[in-house]
Amino acid sequence: MFTADITEEITQAACAAKINPAALLAVVEVESAGKFFARVNGRDEPLIRFECHYFDRRLSDDQRGIAREAGISSPIAGKVPNPRGQEERWNLLDRAAAFSRPAALESVSWGIGQIMGAHWKALGFASVEEMTELARSGAAGQIRLLILFLEKNGLIPLLNARDWAAFARRYNGPGYRRFAYDSKLAIAYARHMAASNSGSVDDTVKALQNALSAKGFQAAPTGIFDAATRAALIAFQKSAGLAADGIAGPKTWAALRKSAEMPSAEPNWLLAFFHFIAGLFGWRKS
Repeated sequence: MFTADITEEITQAACAAKINPAALLAVVEVESAGKFFARVNGRDEPLIRFECHYFDRRLSDDQRGIAREAGISSPIAGKVPNPRGQEERWNLLDRAAAFSRPAALESVSWGIGQIMGAHWKALGFASVEEMTELARSGAAGQIRLLILFLEKNGLIPLLNARDWAAFARRYNGPGYRRFAYDSKLAIAYARHMAASNSGSVDDTVKALQNALSAKGFQAAPTGIFDAATRAALIAFQKSAGLAADGIAGPKTWAALRKSAEMPSAEPNWLLAFFHFIAGLFGWRKS
């Protein structure tokens, strides 16, 4: 999805901002599909999207009428469709800038975080030009812009708590469920967590394996959620009349606890779920 250099850059920026690196990687992946740049006029440029209704609100009455006739302004969101290609979108931005460059730059979402230029003042920039320069400065600039937005809008605690629904609602708006943003974030997070912990031993998984073995469903206590562990878990769930989904949720742990000696601390069943996802898609080697 990302090059090693980009992954490292996102990870370092996340650590500096006290964000779970896997969570920030998940946001970048979902928002950008892993793509940072498009080649436009011989230069690597951030991906953009022009919002005609933002532009319409920022024009004078005289400018607005002409821009509407030219097909680059409308009071209705999405009325002016964005071209599929980034080069064509940048050309659309240039056409808008001929009316008003500040209005045009404010009406574009910039880079991996799709941050609207209209937020420049709230993010602490002296001008929309300054924000635009950061977005166009490279991968580090785009990452910094995204983190600034997360910080200023109080979204980092939601990320670190992995409250994907609350984060998606705040970041993508009330229609986030329509596009399953929360589910996409959770899956991406699981994958990045699995990659960062590849080959490591997890105590929660080991506790699960010991509990399954105590119930007669053999799972070697390796601490790695492999195919054998998943098969044992599903077999146990079937025998206990539970949903055989291979996810060690609260009901599964409760059933295991009835006769198996469990640790006094509550197991992190959500982390076990992430290991399940990793094992299911082959992200973690057994």
